[in-house]
Amino acid sequence: MPHVIVQATPNVTIKKPESLLKKLNSTLWETGHFGSPQAIKARFVDLETFLVGVEDDEQAEGFVYIQLRLMPGRSQEIRDDLAEKLHTCLKQELVEQQSGRVSVQYCVEVVELTAAYKKEKI
Repeated sequence: MPHVIVQATPNVTIKKPESLLKKLNSTLWETGHFGSPQAIKARFVDLETFLVGVEDDEQAEGFVYIQLRLMPGRSQEIRDDLAEKLHTCLKQELVEQQSGRVSVQYCVEVVELTAAYKKEKI
């Protein structure tokens, strides 16, 4: 069930977004917390308009933000572990791709969905 939503500012270099999504999904799958690889859904959202801080006219600051949405019921320890694994994967995949011109923040947030979330495979 997890949803992985990656948002990145345009000043961050991500050469192959599809490859990044595959690595993130694989990282989650390898934890053993999900029933099938197809349960993990990921998407990449390009951000056009952004601001880090109050003044960054040179756009010397950027970020990559992952939100992992999960159904309720996992312990805080498991949620923390999933966040740490995604954060590590994100840095491993992207740090070397950066030019050094932009200071990049790597962020991961784990959010529990409400019980009102519904899905159906047709």
